[in-house]
Amino acid sequence: MTTATAPANTDLHAHCRGIAERARHAAIDLAGISGDRKAACLRAAAARIRADVEEILAANRLDVAAAPGYGLSAAAIDRLLLDPKRVEGIAAGVEAVATLPDPVGEVIEESARPNGLVVKKVRVPLGVVFFVYESRPNVTADAAAVALAAGNAIILRGGKEAAHSSRRIVESMRAAIAEQGLPADCVQLVDTADREAVGEFLRMDDLIDIAIPRGGEALIRRVCAEARMPVMKHFSGNCHVYVDQAADLAMAEQVTVNAKCQRMGVCNAAESLLVHRAVAGKFLPPIATALAQHGVEIVGDEATRRLVPTAGAATAADWATEYLGPKISVAVVDSLDAAIDHVNRHGSRHTDAIITADPAAAERFAARVDTAVVMVNASTRFNDGGELGLGAEIGISTDKLHARGPCGTKELTTYKYVVTGSGQVRS
Repeated sequence: MTTATAPANTDLHAHCRGIAERARHAAIDLAGISGDRKAACLRAAAARIRADVEEILAANRLDVAAAPGYGLSAAAIDRLLLDPKRVEGIAAGVEAVATLPDPVGEVIEESARPNGLVVKKVRVPLGVVFFVYESRPNVTADAAAVALAAGNAIILRGGKEAAHSSRRIVESMRAAIAEQGLPADCVQLVDTADREAVGEFLRMDDLIDIAIPRGGEALIRRVCAEARMPVMKHFSGNCHVYVDQAADLAMAEQVTVNAKCQRMGVCNAAESLLVHRAVAGKFLPPIATALAQHGVEIVGDEATRRLVPTAGAATAADWATEYLGPKISVAVVDSLDAAIDHVNRHGSRHTDAIITADPAAAERFAARVDTAVVMVNASTRFNDGGELGLGAEIGISTDKLHARGPCGTKELTTYKYVVTGSGQVRS
């Protein structure tokens, strides 16, 4: 089963238009497919990914070999790399989506009018999703699975870094979709390196309902600037851990190390650590030692550097930086509110955590921090669709409309009103 490919002599606009038109037709067909059939299709796709593991790994080796030529960092190459365990994780993620309730057709609200009209607010698919993303091949399967489960067609425009891996994963998924009798064009990969293809799709608001960029800030800003359709944004993950004066310091160390070190090159890894002045003397020296054991460099404010002599001086830019690697900024704060102000000033509205035994402090932090996901006494690494029970996700939205936080199947739906009468006319 092939994916959408643009021969060199094909007009780019016509090629992209054809992809979008096929996606629109597939979305209309998919909207009427039952949840059971969609789930069966996703289970078949997971099985096909498992069966094709050797071909997927061979394709991934081509991407990894080319990665240094694209200037990818060690963290970026780690995000790109597949092994049998990660391919199994991809298949399991698709399978997990199949177990979720079908959001399509859910009656959100229902009321009866005095004239007998019955008014229902019903959940429906968004339609056609244009998803432009970078580097990680597992995102290809996650996005396709979530879109299909919510009854949408998806146009995937992955980065060149994972081109071979993404193409092979899409081939497996399209084969399963076709075998199950669903429209294969509900999942299409734009297989051209021409960056102008992105601009072509972003102008097709007559065929595409939403654009979702997932990657570096430059990519997201380009999509926001050029898109004629709504954009669901996923900006940087400058995630914070705040250790309150009422924190259990053993818990705080465990959570901080996990949030920063469990996997550094991902958007929900901690990049900034804030510590209340009352516990800084007890907490900072041991956490510095624990982070150093993972090769993490600390840059901090003056108070941090007095307590951790090996720490470098943090610049103004460090407080807002998503490192995606072995570096963290650390600041000592005078109060809970000072921590909240710091997060709101420098954070990216992604994921922020408080470690505290004081319920009032946790409640105040959760209410006042402007972020998509607040963690109380838990690692920022749990901001993930699978970990929060949503199955695979298409991204973590830092927007406030129309979705926020991890975006699963429900976040790829909208609603319509269905009004049923018995011949009523308006006077």
